[in-house]
Amino acid sequence: MDLADFRLCIYGEFNVSKATIFAGQGAQFVGMGRDLAEADPAVMALFDNASAAVGFDLKGLCFSGPIEELTKSNICQPAVFVVSAACLAAYQRRFPAATFTMTGGLSLGEWSALYAAGVLDFDTTVRVLEARGRFMQEACEEREGGMVSVMGATAEQLNEICAATGVTQANINSESQVVLSGAKEGIAAAATLAAEMKLRAVVLSVAGAFHSPFMESARVKLAEYLKGVTFNTPQLPVLSNVTGRPHAADGESIKGLMLRQMTEPVLLLECVRQMRGAGVTEVIEFGPGKVLSGLIKRIDRECVVANVQDAASLEAIN
Repeated sequence: MDLADFRLCIYGEFNVSKATIFAGQGAQFVGMGRDLAEADPAVMALFDNASAAVGFDLKGLCFSGPIEELTKSNICQPAVFVVSAACLAAYQRRFPAATFTMTGGLSLGEWSALYAAGVLDFDTTVRVLEARGRFMQEACEEREGGMVSVMGATAEQLNEICAATGVTQANINSESQVVLSGAKEGIAAAATLAAEMKLRAVVLSVAGAFHSPFMESARVKLAEYLKGVTFNTPQLPVLSNVTGRPHAADGESIKGLMLRQMTEPVLLLECVRQMRGAGVTEVIEFGPGKVLSGLIKRIDRECVVANVQDAASLEAIN
């Protein structure tokens, strides 16, 4: 089903203009969400509810750290989600008439997008992401891996690097930036080969080889966990990391793609292209950091991009 058919079948005709996008793992920082929560009891309640849902002081870790704990996947993933949800809630309380016609996110950010579209409720999303992060950390401990960001490579060069080193493409972030994932020694070799090709390569400080076959055991565990989780029909199109296109309306289909996301590449570039092709002219990033905002600006210079991660950035939006 193409996007036009999806819109007509599920939502009726409308003019797409504004989309949301949500941050992924790695954007976390100590103190995130605190000023928004302290300014609004309803936003603070999200942090309290999240702590109750996971059974530990997630709010305290977001507000006060330490960063060593906040960086752990089973803490980081629900933490980034709750901050993203808090940023969205603060925006909606300031602009109650605002509407969005499409949403998406990077990796765990796609789960935030599913929440924003009504596919999962808040508490369920928090618990799923705690489990997802825990399963991914366990997979990292089973098989040591890593990731490297390569800038300026052609498709042919990327294929050559992957074939020579055994790594795979994990994140297609833009036309000029692709992240590779695989065994530690393969990542080191890929960085060396990229440098020999006069390309810029940065080995990332991550726990393992995310969005690669190294996450297969995490995918299996998450599949078992999700057997008891119902995915509702999305209330607006949610872009899939796996396909770069909107999820279907069927909850089981969405669940299947979210499991595939664990071991397959994130097609962020295609997601942004889909937004533009659907008529989106403005994108707001919700959650800590500005990584996605920066990538979108490089992909589509005509798109108006903003981010909401704290009180100051919220105030800056007209």
